[in-house]
Amino acid sequence: MAKKAAATKTVEVCVYKDDKLWNVQYGHLKRGKGNPGKTEHLFRVVGEKLPFDSLAAVKRHVTESGFGTNGVYVAHDSMGFPRYIGRGSVFGRLKTRKDAQELELIYFSFYIVSEKKHEREIETLLIRAAGPLLQFNTKKKRVGILPGNIRDYEAGTYFYERQYKKGR
Repeated sequence: MAKKAAATKTVEVCVYKDDKLWNVQYGHLKRGKGNPGKTEHLFRVVGEKLPFDSLAAVKRHVTESGFGTNGVYVAHDSMGFPRYIGRGSVFGRLKTRKDAQELELIYFSFYIVSEKKHEREIETLLIRAAGPLLQFNTKKKRVGILPGNIRDYEAGTYFYERQYKKGR
């Protein structure tokens, strides 16, 4: 089977600059040769580990670009570790979270989803994967070997669930 060509990155505009370290660029990925024309995407827009100081500028650009602002977001500490994961109106929720933990949170990531129905499942997956790192999430977090509640996923999802032989 032939290997598909890698996507190419095209930067269109600088959305944010600070006087010290960071620029936040906006662009898009173009399909490589041999990839099919129209495909479905899980995410419309993503931004990973952006400085919180750029939040207002990124929100303005995303809104002006017409992408919508609902999705999944992650608030990171100074080492880049996730400390809070949530879903909903990304930029409003991130601002509220930063205000609540002003000194602890330095970066943010966001994922604007193509279909809102997947937000909850993506959030659940991220929370379960980050587990013990999340200081400010208590809902859905699981530390140790106990699984989470399968009902955290959407109705209609097929699943495999571990059970003890002598009852739950």
